[in-house]
Amino acid sequence: MPAGTDYLLAALEAEGIDHLFMVPGGLVDPFLPALGRFPAIRPIVAAQEGGAAYMADGYARASGRFGAALGIGGPGLGNMTTAMATALTDSSRVLVMSGEVAVAIEGLGQFQDASYETFNDPVLAAPVTRFSTSVDSIENLNHLFRRALMEMVGPPSGPVHLSLPRDTLVSDIAVAHTPIDPALTHFRGIDSAAADRALAALRGDSGGDGPALRVAILAGAGVEHDDASSALIALAERYSIPVATTLRAKGVMPEDHPLSLGVFGYAGTRHATAALLSTDLDLPMVLGSGLNERDTMHWSRRLAPRRGMLSVNLSAKALATETTPGLGVLGDAGAFLGVLAADANAKALDAGAAARKAWIEAIRAGPRFYDTENLSSEAVPLHPARIVGALRRALARDAILLVDSGAHRAFAGHYFDAYAPRTYISATNLGPMGWGIPAAVGVACARPGTRVALVTGDGCMQMHGIEIAVAARYRLPVLYVVLNNSALGNVWLRAHTLGPVPAELTTVPDHDWAGFARALGVSAETVREPGDIAPAIERALASDGPALIDFKTNRDAPTPVYDFADEARSWSYHE
Repeated sequence: MPAGTDYLLAALEAEGIDHLFMVPGGLVDPFLPALGRFPAIRPIVAAQEGGAAYMADGYARASGRFGAALGIGGPGLGNMTTAMATALTDSSRVLVMSGEVAVAIEGLGQFQDASYETFNDPVLAAPVTRFSTSVDSIENLNHLFRRALMEMVGPPSGPVHLSLPRDTLVSDIAVAHTPIDPALTHFRGIDSAAADRALAALRGDSGGDGPALRVAILAGAGVEHDDASSALIALAERYSIPVATTLRAKGVMPEDHPLSLGVFGYAGTRHATAALLSTDLDLPMVLGSGLNERDTMHWSRRLAPRRGMLSVNLSAKALATETTPGLGVLGDAGAFLGVLAADANAKALDAGAAARKAWIEAIRAGPRFYDTENLSSEAVPLHPARIVGALRRALARDAILLVDSGAHRAFAGHYFDAYAPRTYISATNLGPMGWGIPAAVGVACARPGTRVALVTGDGCMQMHGIEIAVAARYRLPVLYVVLNNSALGNVWLRAHTLGPVPAELTTVPDHDWAGFARALGVSAETVREPGDIAPAIERALASDGPALIDFKTNRDAPTPVYDFADEARSWSYHE
């Protein structure tokens, strides 16, 4: 009979998982020979356990499946907590497995014991996961593993954690994992009655105003999670409905489509702001957004006009506060798009198509971006917008861009167009700095043959820069674009106006990130002149392995978040 390790690896293989991101350690030693028996699963050894969990997160976001991470309990699981929290806030499907001492010696002082009798790893992970437990008997392994997978796929989806004592890993198990039914992994339901009630605002059933003519869709990450991008595009084209996306959902509507407004909220475009905060807008329909600060232009009251704001989400929590009473719909975004195309609603949408077409054409006649001159800036130090623009021109339409956390997020979100789901990946809710560096490894593993690039900063490199060594070890074609402004960019933009001490505290030494990368086996160069930007990117993309470009950028460049900042200044917690 197979041991617990073999059961788990066979289960991962049965679920279509072909990579395991890990850091070896004594508490997971039984996995090492077991991995030799499962050549279909490629182990990727990270520099640190947090990096392994971030890699699993990136793998999940790029593949649409789930990612798996393995490390020791105690310090290893502690290193993974921020990664689990990041996956939780973005509803990313990640399975974290941690090794533990044998049940019989829990609490006796075994080295790195973090069981129920000491630090209690399952409780440590509970607040940052959908489900966390210890598999303290081999008899429990099959049903607890299945329970973990079902909790992970949701709804709502998110990370799960299994603590695996050594005796569970080495004991024989008589049963095999049966793959989860695909029909259960992607919920497709909707509260039809609630959807019909909410769409009365579109149809004008109450009389007086008639059908809502100027409607627009704000597509959130739920559209990507629900694989509803194609349905969204088809509906928008059929009825001439303009579509904006949240920053997290960039790409679910191709941003060069005539009906695309671009991003709304943080780093949003002028087109999206003009449409969704317009007094001409009759009804915004928000699909799959958690209605958080950045998705709603800092909870702008102007986002809910006369008829209110219709919102669809699989999470009741997301509908609890900002949705107009009577216009919240619990359900899948794709299913709602089907309801929206039903006869009575289609008639109302048809009635407003001509008005919407003229409305969107008038909005799109104006400039889409702020400060477009920065895309061709000749400034030294370099302007971040010029680098982002050059990167977009160099990458293929189906290339994948990850964006880390910092001022660079605003420049990439504003100036970089995305054309398909899962091609613009960013941890936009918790936003840990450096997440993208290991996550890019997971993305490259999930999408072999697709070019992967990351926009990150020097502050992020200080936190997780060592993980570029993993890309070098496994020859993964990741382009690391480091916008090096010798500062903690966003914080510095605020702090340097407050005096010399805040400015000094948010300044970063001018490290040689190209030299650092070369020492780890990554092809790298430093760029200081505008004319060298595009050639450097082309050289990096020609590499058959990872490459890094250290761009020396201007930390004084203001981020293009003007509308968002204005709304934040005008908003009060006491309204």
